[in-house]
Amino acid sequence: MALLQQFADLLSVITISLCFILKIPQILNLISLKSANEISIKGLVAELISYTLMTSYNFANNYSLLSYLEYPIIIVQQYILIFLVLKYSHKINLWSFSCAIIYFTLSRCLLLGTIPKSVLDNLVPICMPLSTTSKICQLQTILETKNAESISLLTWFLSCFTNLTRVFTILVESADVYLAGYFLISSILSLSIMASAFYYKYRPLKQE
Repeated sequence: MALLQQFADLLSVITISLCFILKIPQILNLISLKSANEISIKGLVAELISYTLMTSYNFANNYSLLSYLEYPIIIVQQYILIFLVLKYSHKINLWSFSCAIIYFTLSRCLLLGTIPKSVLDNLVPICMPLSTTSKICQLQTILETKNAESISLLTWFLSCFTNLTRVFTILVESADVYLAGYFLISSILSLSIMASAFYYKYRPLKQE
């Protein structure tokens, strides 16, 4: 059992380390292309809300920091990604600023415990639908545009891999079946996005 825990800790460290660069390839891709036509802003926002709720949930339940440290790391990258998509889509306006203020205010209340934990417990079950929706939105955008130029394959590969490692570490450390199921579904959807992006990126080469 001790060996299993040590392996889980090692996977946690690997996962957290990879999360430091998880969204970086996608961010660099957007900066290089200065285009975000194939990126779903709805998907990014849904994903951000899901990450925020999961961070608050783990923090409120005093789970080991190693089991969820990737969330705050990814959230910072998500902020940058959303900003770039809004910028290149010309959607930075009063409405987006208002939404940002509401988000940061509610996030602060969740982390500081201003909002009762019981409310958070009731909100957490929507994380899986939110995460699923965010990836479905992204997949739908790729399929509709039939283009994946601005999609980073590396980012979605890392997403799939880190989600799979979390399935194992969570089952070992907390045996939280809900969290493990959440990561398993997330990994499958990330793989689907990566596969569709790969197809549309390299399909022209095959036709030639």
